[in-house]
Amino acid sequence: MPMRPFNAGIWASIALAGLAHAHIVAWHQGMYCLDGATRGTINYNNNDPVNPLFEMKYSDYWIHGYNGCDNFPPAEGAFLELPAGKSFTVELAGNRAFTTLGNNPTLSDWGDGQSHPDNWNVPTCITNPNLHTQNQSMAAGTAFAISYESDITKVTPENLVVFSVRYNTPWKRVTSYDVPSGMPACPDAGCHCVVPKECGQPNMYVFPYKCKVIPDSSSPKTIGTPKPPVWCQDDASKCVKGPKQVIIWHQAEGNNIDPTGRDPISGFLDTPAYNEKCGFQDGAQNDIFVSSSTSQVGDTCGHSKRANKRRGKGGIF
Repeated sequence: MPMRPFNAGIWASIALAGLAHAHIVAWHQGMYCLDGATRGTINYNNNDPVNPLFEMKYSDYWIHGYNGCDNFPPAEGAFLELPAGKSFTVELAGNRAFTTLGNNPTLSDWGDGQSHPDNWNVPTCITNPNLHTQNQSMAAGTAFAISYESDITKVTPENLVVFSVRYNTPWKRVTSYDVPSGMPACPDAGCHCVVPKECGQPNMYVFPYKCKVIPDSSSPKTIGTPKPPVWCQDDASKCVKGPKQVIIWHQAEGNNIDPTGRDPISGFLDTPAYNEKCGFQDGAQNDIFVSSSTSQVGDTCGHSKRANKRRGKGGIF
């Protein structure tokens, strides 16, 4: 019997704090820390969610825990809705003020509220907004993942499955992601953001949202247990088939991938990415499903030793 997904994770982008040189995160009413990480304050100039994660302990980088954003869930009843077999839309920006969730926001096609050419290309790196890429074709891709735990403190890399990828992002503000048909419905849910592309300092995101799947007319399917992705740019036969974990890289502990070569085009060190270099296809990840007799994500839900080592903060529900 298919299990009920709980947490969906999105892995958005990049890195520097502040209004002018902000990194990028996916903004939506269903996100944690929408109002900021200060109790009792609504911050319409909020960029707490965009701070990147680099060389941190597991308890700090997982679910963006180091600044407490995971203790600020969205308003009751606010969800990121995932329509099975269709797509959903978020806003990739460096600050709430540059999205429709801001108060008198500064809006443009881009995540910094400014105007830029559609064919934007620089020889080093685009830093305002801080997209960590030279141009759209070299943007490393972003992804959403989903876990079957209804308690965010039990979400682990082992039960979080990448279900949607968008190549050549982050780029413009309004961005859509595809959901596989047959995704089963879920109760309370959350998701997390990551940034893979190296262009300057290599960072990642693990940022939470509450979400719920809107089932389609097809029969609900079973999502398998994810495996760590493998760097396979040089040999597609090395790519992991089926459900995959989110990329964990350049942290003090818990890394699940570590390429060692150099990209022949950019000259940068090989950088894990949500694209074909690590076996991810653009769009819905339709290979995440398995037969009901195969190992499922929920087989170990709530029983991971890694989850039990999570920092001693109170739950957020």
